[in-house]
Amino acid sequence: MTGGPTAPADQPGTGPYGVGIGWRPEIAGFVAGLPGLRFVEVVAETVAPTGALPDGLAELRGRGVTVVPHGVKLSLGGAEPVDPARVAHLAGVATALDAPLVSEHIAFVRAGGVEAGHLLPLPRSREAVAAVVANVRRAQAELPVPLALEPIAALFDWPDDELDEADFLTEILDATGALLLLDVANVHANARNRDGDPLALLDRLPLEQMAYVHVAGGAERGGFYHDTHTDPVPAEVLDLVGALCARHRPPALLLERDGRYPPGAELRGELDALAAASGYPVVT
Repeated sequence: MTGGPTAPADQPGTGPYGVGIGWRPEIAGFVAGLPGLRFVEVVAETVAPTGALPDGLAELRGRGVTVVPHGVKLSLGGAEPVDPARVAHLAGVATALDAPLVSEHIAFVRAGGVEAGHLLPLPRSREAVAAVVANVRRAQAELPVPLALEPIAALFDWPDDELDEADFLTEILDATGALLLLDVANVHANARNRDGDPLALLDRLPLEQMAYVHVAGGAERGGFYHDTHTDPVPAEVLDLVGALCARHRPPALLLERDGRYPPGAELRGELDALAAASGYPVVT
């Protein structure tokens, strides 16, 4: 995790942070009990930018745990300009949490005023690159901290793709100066569903721009691998974590879980496995 090129060495965000977990109210007690925890991520839209923080987050901040807001509704890949009110909300949450950075997705979630309720994939076209770059720059102009961009999982490729995944992402990052939030589970899912080589993708991405990494579980259904966030992390994803860290170890890796929460012992086991795969200390 990085707080930007001008962040002093003693400021939050300069890392390394090691292994973290997504903070959710349902597992707030479990997260609070992790003795070695140094950072968590929270869905930005679930936090008010003013007023008191949720009790669990306030407690974590009080003990020096960094909290990173992760947006899901900016629609940075939409053809329409990003909504200023949503950017202002993300900026306000970043300030309220004293966050070193914020993150969002390279995706669209609305068009013509209609909310999809899902992160939808973009065609890898130069027109899409231009739309993302324009919206990222609009957001960056209002955000008080750096922005990290996360490529999403998708079940298909658009028929009018002009770029492959690596070139598409690199052009966006180069044009905006944004950081990369790499989701290793998404890399695995896309390789399985779209007949790609995950290691070849890692070799072509600007890994030195990684802010942090997501790791999550998934399941095979109907001939496709679904990035569910409700299943255990498979061995193949942990292997990719090791392969990534052998190339360039990110400052932080975060376990995502968004439902069907297992007993604490199982969550601790997943966090320990992530630490073992990455070479970072255990936080349990």
